[in-house]
Amino acid sequence: MLVNARAGDTAFAMCLRLFRHYPLAVRRHYAEHRYGSMVLMHRDAGRARFYVLIMEWDDLFVLRHWDRRDGVRMEIGPAVQLPEEARQVIEAGVPVPRDGLLLGWLSGAQVQAVLVAYGRLPEPWDDPSDVPGVMVMPRAGSQPSEWPRLTASPLQGGQLWESMERGQLANLTPLIARRSGRAFWVPGATGRVGGRVVITERLSDVDVWLPAGVYADHLTLREGTQGLTPSDLLSLPGVTDLAGGRGQHLVDV
Repeated sequence: MLVNARAGDTAFAMCLRLFRHYPLAVRRHYAEHRYGSMVLMHRDAGRARFYVLIMEWDDLFVLRHWDRRDGVRMEIGPAVQLPEEARQVIEAGVPVPRDGLLLGWLSGAQVQAVLVAYGRLPEPWDDPSDVPGVMVMPRAGSQPSEWPRLTASPLQGGQLWESMERGQLANLTPLIARRSGRAFWVPGATGRVGGRVVITERLSDVDVWLPAGVYADHLTLREGTQGLTPSDLLSLPGVTDLAGGRGQHLVDV
């Protein structure tokens, strides 16, 4: 239970705890930047389903399906009793890191792989089958034995957040955002598939350092390193500098 549900907890209390304990999953998309939303992944009969938990006010949350046309909006206040199915989503759902967040898988202080969170909240006219996720991108030239154990399914069982609690993951966004011209997103030919992160020079702070190189998903790396030269990749169309928080909505599908 990711929110450490306690006997007698209300759904409202669990919602507050989710927003407090998982700030890297909160998307600040309201004008005043006070409230926001997060996406929860909940497994039902072995199938992953996605929900959006919105903090409307200090005393009001709203839970809805990822697909706005599926199900109804449920308001969650301090005294509201939710149906058991909705309570299970709040109690056992896994928060999904917000769109565009960059994390680093660490060995000591060195980043061995970059994790890219994707999943723009769909508008009513968008295809709701494009669900969010996390792409694990080891550095080209590394060996499979060095790749994170998260490669297959980072969100399953909350293992991504457990790894963060153990100090195996670091938030790279502040490090990358400091100066332009050093970290780039190179889109793949079919959206997120084949996308790469190019780091042109070593980036470091007190606690972590990110080696220069090309980072790509494990399927791309298993197919070989052809075409992974940084200068070649940076000459392709659609390359985006990741400095200044411009990673949001990069990894479209």
